[in-house]
Amino acid sequence: MDDVKETSRQALLRRGFALEYVTLGWNVIGIVILAIAAITARSVALAGFGLDSLIEIGASTVVIWELSGTGEQRRKRALKLIGIGFALLGLYLLAQSTIVLASGFHPRHSPLGIAWTAVTAAVMFALAYGKARTGAALDNPVLRTEGRVTLIDGLLAAAVLLGLVLNSTLGWWWADPAAGYVLVHYAVREVHEIFFGEH
Repeated sequence: MDDVKETSRQALLRRGFALEYVTLGWNVIGIVILAIAAITARSVALAGFGLDSLIEIGASTVVIWELSGTGEQRRKRALKLIGIGFALLGLYLLAQSTIVLASGFHPRHSPLGIAWTAVTAAVMFALAYGKARTGAALDNPVLRTEGRVTLIDGLLAAAVLLGLVLNSTLGWWWADPAAGYVLVHYAVREVHEIFFGEH
């Protein structure tokens, strides 16, 4: 029975690693595509989404590190690092949304940005679901928490996509930064849970 449990655990760990490596690879490619799209469209939102991809890369790296070892101290340190990533994401979104709204900055249309954020939203939602299930099966709060980072990445992709589409079709340049404020609230909640909640 113990052998079956260990075999199952190893399979879940392999799945956890695979989910994180896919997330890493996607975000590394995304930084390049988003840089091109942001420069072409002069879009603050797309540039900011590229920075969010850096935070996701950091969070995935932390989880890979945590899954490679054991121990409560390692787990607590990993959770704190992810919490810092959430805090940085929240601060970035707050600053970017405020600056874009205050300056009235109007980006150009970006077909590349629309296509990439649409696909990214779908991929991140699928990865977040996989991480939540795998983290729950492993009883691993680090993987579950990083799954929420991935979920926010998907939500942010959807918000940026909505902003790009509304800007392109209706000229509503302010839609994307407005959606950013909603995600700031979510990020703050996650930071509070990581640093002050029970694990």
